[in-house]
Amino acid sequence: MKYSLNLIAISAVLLTLFGSCKQKVKTVGGVDRSKIFIVDESFKPIVDQELYVFGALYKDGHPKVICAPENTAVNLLFSDSARVLIIAREMNAEENKVLASKNLKPIVNRFAIDAVTLIVNQASNDTTITISEIKKMLNGNTKTDKDIVFDNPNSGLVRYLKELSGNKDFNQKNIYSLKSNKEVIKYVSEHPNAIGITGFSWLNDPERDYADAVNKVKIVSVKDDISKVTTGQYFSPSQQTIALKQYPLTRNLYILNFTGKMGLGMEFAAFIAGDRGQRIILKSGLLPDAIPGREINIVSKIAK
Repeated sequence: MKYSLNLIAISAVLLTLFGSCKQKVKTVGGVDRSKIFIVDESFKPIVDQELYVFGALYKDGHPKVICAPENTAVNLLFSDSARVLIIAREMNAEENKVLASKNLKPIVNRFAIDAVTLIVNQASNDTTITISEIKKMLNGNTKTDKDIVFDNPNSGLVRYLKELSGNKDFNQKNIYSLKSNKEVIKYVSEHPNAIGITGFSWLNDPERDYADAVNKVKIVSVKDDISKVTTGQYFSPSQQTIALKQYPLTRNLYILNFTGKMGLGMEFAAFIAGDRGQRIILKSGLLPDAIPGREINIVSKIAK
């Protein structure tokens, strides 16, 4: 009888401990927050490709993906709604300090380099621009009848443009923010007097619903006229010009994992940084963080 009572007591303790462990798994909308990936929508196409292959290879490789502007993505992290971010920057010193107080330390992996791309309508005569001209255009220091359009005002792309121009706010009458990169491409395809700024990945292998719009725009070549190492040439974005640091408007793409444990976030980070994930980046037209190697078999014929 005493043995049975002890067994019941031990079982009760184990059930309590098990219950408390289960309660530690924080969920958002019924989903474990470590399985929620927040993706900056300005490079959604390449992440979609990676997740498609990842999901086909791994039985449990299906996170809940939320596409959001960069500011929203970071806010979701700080509100404890997510633990995996895929954005175009690392955390700054102030953010890391707050995260440290929450015992959150990120594992950061750069997986690709994207090009910030300027596009115009096919009917436009504009084919080249300099960095100085871009800055003047964004700061309203040049007379132009062009409409300048970009994606969501809270996106990583807009943050990049603000840092480039040194302008905290774009209040000029001819600068407009739309809802997405897809809308930017469609707008430029329909307005010969517009200049669009978008992520390069949106222009490679577009989806059907905006492929026709991509065919009606063209990419503007850019010259770095302010750098000490300027070549004096105009370059269009490509894997070669990005790798050789010739195209001047580039940004790093990162996956930041705050789960602090092995799981879906770690597995996807390992996949996207691995050979297969980097080959997907290479095929997309962006520059992989690590160029996948190629095996060459040399077969020699020995003369008899």
